[in-house]
Amino acid sequence: MILEYEYFKNLLNQKLFEDSYSDLLRKIADNPDRYIGIFRPTKPKTKLIQNITQSHEIRFGDALEYLFEKYFQTTGFTLLPKRFRNNQDKEYNIDQLFANGNTIFMIEQKVRDDHDSTKKVGQFNNFESKYFELTQLYPNYKIIPIMWFIDDSLRKNRKYYLSEMQKMANDYACENFLFYGEEIFGEKGGISDFDLKIWLEVLDYLELWKNTLPDMPEINFDSKAEEVFNEIKDLPPIVFRKIFNNKDIVQQIFPIIFPTGKTLNFLKNDFQNKKENIYQTLATAIEDILKIDRYLKVVLVKIDTPIS
Repeated sequence: MILEYEYFKNLLNQKLFEDSYSDLLRKIADNPDRYIGIFRPTKPKTKLIQNITQSHEIRFGDALEYLFEKYFQTTGFTLLPKRFRNNQDKEYNIDQLFANGNTIFMIEQKVRDDHDSTKKVGQFNNFESKYFELTQLYPNYKIIPIMWFIDDSLRKNRKYYLSEMQKMANDYACENFLFYGEEIFGEKGGISDFDLKIWLEVLDYLELWKNTLPDMPEINFDSKAEEVFNEIKDLPPIVFRKIFNNKDIVQQIFPIIFPTGKTLNFLKNDFQNKKENIYQTLATAIEDILKIDRYLKVVLVKIDTPIS
């Protein structure tokens, strides 16, 4: 065992689900028509679920990046700053950057190789630029640039990347690699310093973790009213103004995310205790919303039924 499962699970949950309620409210406030527009083939509830699952997909990649960083650090590699600026003050950000003795490993880590033709070109150009800038930043080190796609079931652009890797290796006289899944680890023909035990443990832990997930994401904020309240109460007032003042949001989305009004009541009480006028205005807006006919009874009817 390299990392404790509880640590692994908690880190994944934090990266995926932290601030997910406030993030969803921001998106509803900024782009309400994405959820309630008439030219949508989905009902608001379906769109809300779709939005959350897409967000989780993006966050999952970030979580895996952080997890593998912890694994490499725990197995003896020295982490280096992943963000840096070149001489022209342009900022670069590398997914994985760590050293073992006089060798630096630069890894561009993605979940899957599924970019279209335009994005794949941009991704490789970015990969090459980062490598060059690192050679300027660490002139006395051997730098090994690696492109690693974790999910080996999709290799859409493998031929293109291999061709570009060969050109890059010739032009820079460098040793570079393209890996999918477990290929990156020494026992599978990859980097000899990378222990396959990391990969095997991640697979085991991911299977355990996925068994703890619900079949569908929770979009009923009132089911965790106090937790949600603590997360969203400090959002900028403009977010609340936008959603409270939008009749369509109140009628079509609130019965889904605030079916009992419990979270709204927490917000109302909190806002009433603040001195600023804007919060008094928001508290009054919530009071008006909670007076809408059938609002507090919406839990008794079909969740997609608009309130009158």
